[in-house]
Amino acid sequence: MNAFFQTDLGIVILTLLESLALIVPLLIGVAYLTYFERRVMGAIQLRKGPNIVGPFGLGQPFADAIKMLFKETIIPTGADRLLFIVAPMITFGLAVVAWAVIPVNNHWAIANINVGILYLFAISSLGVYGIIIAGWASNSKYAFLGALRSAAQMVSYEVSMGFVIVTVLVCVGSLNLNDIVMAQRHLWFAIPLFPLFIIFFISGLAETNRAPFDLAEGESEIVAGFFVEYSAMSFALFFLGEYANMILISGMTTTLFLGGWLPLPGLAFIPGVFWFLLKVLFCLFVFVWVRATLPRLRYDQLMTLGWKVFLPITMVYLVAVAGVMEYFGWLPHV
Repeated sequence: MNAFFQTDLGIVILTLLESLALIVPLLIGVAYLTYFERRVMGAIQLRKGPNIVGPFGLGQPFADAIKMLFKETIIPTGADRLLFIVAPMITFGLAVVAWAVIPVNNHWAIANINVGILYLFAISSLGVYGIIIAGWASNSKYAFLGALRSAAQMVSYEVSMGFVIVTVLVCVGSLNLNDIVMAQRHLWFAIPLFPLFIIFFISGLAETNRAPFDLAEGESEIVAGFFVEYSAMSFALFFLGEYANMILISGMTTTLFLGGWLPLPGLAFIPGVFWFLLKVLFCLFVFVWVRATLPRLRYDQLMTLGWKVFLPITMVYLVAVAGVMEYFGWLPHV
């Protein structure tokens, strides 16, 4: 059997099986993240949330999916049909393929490549194309204006995220995500790099267009943003793409700052994959907590925070960390 998986056909089959083992739980997780968010927000706001469909409302995601499947997909007059249909596929697809390099346990990744962090950064940067294409293909000034605002927001905060990631790479000396996790065996990077940890997570909120950075949905002026003309399953793909990106940002935060699958001291008997899931769930809870707590920012406040606050702090922190590590001889030798 091992010899078979060394052949070309065996490698293809093994890759497909690994992909299914990751994608199926991820899709289920995306579906139930919508349930999780509504229940948590219900508890915070002193209401029940979904509780009718199935025991404890657990059938609600399936009810929503069935409803979306039976709705009619309406394409606006004058819209570019091909791009209009492809845009939500790009948004959702990128959020899924990014997981190819994220290790959920020691060497448990579909592709344990040496430039995994560059792959992640490239995939997350491509997400802006789905939004721009959706806004332009809709043949609506409201949708296009929402797309431009979302794209400017995403690009602005990607710059800060890039400097944060480079600082982590300086500390590790490797672009491999597995090596980044193993470098946190004794101390999670969230502690020595705490300001960058906070900046990275807040930038992740802006990157995923989540409250209080959901400026695409300024209802008083641009309706629902870039996806205002979408309906049925095409809208559902944008909706699920947002939640898939939340899980992706939580996975990146866990890998870069929270020690990935590494356990807390004295609890190593618990499998690493459960630690990884627990840390991702914690990050997702904070996503929901922030949405239920903070009001939406103005657009000028959003851009000021990204360019005038986060960018200078991350640049100074990068230079300071590199300087300190060089002075004390702590730079990793690769």
